[in-house]
Amino acid sequence: MADSSDRTRANPAPREAASPFLAQYFAAKADYPDAILFFRMGDFYELFFEDAEQAAPALGIALTRRGQHQGKDIPMAGVPWRQADAYLLKLIRAGFRVAVCEQMEDPAEAKKRGSKSIVRRAVTRLVTPGTLTEEGLLDARAANLLAATARDGDSCALAFADVSTGELGVRVVDAGRLEDEIYALKPAEIVCTDGDLASVCAAAALAGAAVTARPAVKADHRAAERRLKALFEVAALDAFGAFGRAELSALGLIVDYVELTQAGAAPRLSPPRQDAAQDFMTIDPATRAALEIDRALRGSRDGSLLGSVDRTVTAAGARLLAERLARPLTDPARIAARLDAIAYLLSDGARRAGVRQALKAAGDIARAQTRLALGRGGPRDLAALRDGLAAGGDAAARSLGVHGDAPVEIEAACAALSSAEQTELAALQRDLERALAVELPLAARDGGFIAAGFDPSLDALRRLRDDSRSVIAGMQSQYADETGTPTLKIKHHGMLGYHVEVSAKAAEAFLQPPLSARFIHRQTNVNAVRFTTTELSELDAKIARAGDAALSREMELFKTFAARAEAVAPQLRAAAAALAVLDVAAGGAEWAEESRAVRPDVDESAALIAEAARHPVVEDALRRTGEGFAANDVRLDGEGQAGARLLLVTGPNMAGKSTYLRQIALLAVLAQAGLYVPAARLRLGIVDRLFARVGASDDLARGRSTFMTEMVETAAILHQAGPRSLVVLDEIGRGTATFDGLAIAWATAEHLHDANRARTVFATHYHELTNLAGRLPACANAHLKVREWKGDLVFLHEVAPGAADRSYGIQVAKLAGAPKSVVDRARAVLARLEATRGARLADAAEAMPLFDHAASAPPERGVADALAERLEAADADTLSPREALDLIYALKAMLKEEKP
Repeated sequence: MADSSDRTRANPAPREAASPFLAQYFAAKADYPDAILFFRMGDFYELFFEDAEQAAPALGIALTRRGQHQGKDIPMAGVPWRQADAYLLKLIRAGFRVAVCEQMEDPAEAKKRGSKSIVRRAVTRLVTPGTLTEEGLLDARAANLLAATARDGDSCALAFADVSTGELGVRVVDAGRLEDEIYALKPAEIVCTDGDLASVCAAAALAGAAVTARPAVKADHRAAERRLKALFEVAALDAFGAFGRAELSALGLIVDYVELTQAGAAPRLSPPRQDAAQDFMTIDPATRAALEIDRALRGSRDGSLLGSVDRTVTAAGARLLAERLARPLTDPARIAARLDAIAYLLSDGARRAGVRQALKAAGDIARAQTRLALGRGGPRDLAALRDGLAAGGDAAARSLGVHGDAPVEIEAACAALSSAEQTELAALQRDLERALAVELPLAARDGGFIAAGFDPSLDALRRLRDDSRSVIAGMQSQYADETGTPTLKIKHHGMLGYHVEVSAKAAEAFLQPPLSARFIHRQTNVNAVRFTTTELSELDAKIARAGDAALSREMELFKTFAARAEAVAPQLRAAAAALAVLDVAAGGAEWAEESRAVRPDVDESAALIAEAARHPVVEDALRRTGEGFAANDVRLDGEGQAGARLLLVTGPNMAGKSTYLRQIALLAVLAQAGLYVPAARLRLGIVDRLFARVGASDDLARGRSTFMTEMVETAAILHQAGPRSLVVLDEIGRGTATFDGLAIAWATAEHLHDANRARTVFATHYHELTNLAGRLPACANAHLKVREWKGDLVFLHEVAPGAADRSYGIQVAKLAGAPKSVVDRARAVLARLEATRGARLADAAEAMPLFDHAASAPPERGVADALAERLEAADADTLSPREALDLIYALKAMLKEEKP
């Protein structure tokens, strides 16, 4: 969604001749000209004029016309009030904003002011992508963030809020890293000033976020400070942190926009959390996409790192796990605290199972409490509080056990959930357990959600209402006997109330004395005639009063519980956060046991030493098919002591180089997120920045070819990577001429080794680069092992020291299904090129026969030539005994094939 200027609405302006109803509509529309107006009329939200014309096709509903304005028919469309959430979601996803204009009084109240008075209406909220709170509009297992950016000179700040949970935070970021931070947050909507709109739009497009521009005055830091003090009812913000001007401006934009979208209602936000950018590993958008951390390349959660390791059982836990993977820590102590929690629950399977079983019954406390506070909650949100608190208390009791040896993170979570320590929460939970019925309606106005026996006055009103209904049944029987009309029925109608209904034939007697004196005619339909009596009218009023009084009492009780929840909102938020922490720890332990993951040793060194490491996503996919994953080691050291600083990896396509590169990067993400890693051992020195250039892609939106995109991303790495960075690069330089590409790859490798001094894994097909291992002191070679068998390649997916002997590109082409003539021709061309290796390529091409290969297949090489080539390729000094034996068997097989 862009700012309001890009979606101009051409609804007609009101005139003096407009009806009172249209005048009310135009007044509401004038306050929200760039939004679709949902105008409540009874059981429908109606849309008019251009709103109807634009929304109808987006919603897949009929566009009609009714009445006229300024001599033209009025376009109109409508959606049912009770199903509005589904339609709102469609409009939000289509890029619209929606202003919801509600009826603020009962129609009966309006009539008291005069027969021609219309119901008062007012806009109660502006629905935008970043301010959703309704359960039906949100992904339960994903955060829905609203972000805001602000600048003050060279300083830049990014604030973020999840309106559905009340979370609020802010951090100072380098202007050059703003795009990285926005992509890490993945907000649904970004608010900025008009002046920053152009710079924010590119980052927003990359993150898939809508953008809303606000006047610069809304970002004034002085006004923002006053707004924050008023919101949190404090005289100073010092208790929350030392905020700079840019941070205050960004927070002010957030709070102002939430107030705007909630139609002036005070935002239900927690005090702001101040983050430092250096507290988290920096991961640029290209790296996130290449590593598929939270989304696979096809856009789904399945196939991503998050999808593979997520074993959480609550929505809040899933959101916390996604946040931790998106922003891994850089503080070994904080990482250790998370790992301690997992280790604690991993060590006791029964305890972990009990915690997870308890958590499965938990409701989403944070989102339920927010909806209640905003007046959008219902009985099921009260049930979510009840179930969440009950499950939390149960999980806390199971977590602590009897030993009292729980780590700090577990103890803190249990304290926030303990009924002994959180007495107000415990009392709220007990009362909700007594108060709520088994079956709960979606909306409080539907009634029936308070259990019998909880409130004596409500029980009395219900008895009166229900006993009156039994009286109706008796009265129907009495009337039927007295009139001799067994088909007589007493029914209820919204306008007529309770009435007698008989067939048209039977009605003739009711219209004549003596029955006409008692039965008063009210309505004649095609097949039935309706009458009332004095007794029915009196009973109708009595029942209506009892039913209305009962519903009114239930609404009072609902509001009382909502107010109690608001009074303990900080404790509820803490309980919700504690539930998520327990869930992530238990889920992390569950995944660790399933995948045979181990606790990483994270320290301040420059090492990355892994033994028998596996790719968590690939291994998960192979496990489902019953296959195993070939584990591999890696030894990197930024100091060049315990391992190479630059590791050059060679081997054929399909051998697993890209998988090897990605798994090294994902080990760092998992470890610094505070999770176990799929390996036999991992020692990791903190990674402050992670870079991955793996896989070919273009950027057509920016006019960049695949090679240009590769070079832009490589240039960013060379400018930004430092000694604590981890870099994984795949096939740099492949998109241009051979010598150009080799030169770029060579210079890049040298720069990473000498200037950046970053831990780097560099996969390449340029075998000439392997010579760098003898020239650069902290450079080493590794290769993916393959075997040839009867002319085919067997990929072993094992990483071994040293360089690969060749690329096996022609064998891979054969495996891919290239025609035999193409494969044979490629072999002939390769042989000629290798024979003229010292000559210019142009001379070699000139000597190449161009037409004879098309007429007939090239002559088959004799077995002697093949044997000679195979022996020549073998390095007798490096062959292991087993490899030498394999070679002998392969040579014997070639001889056997040659014999007729």
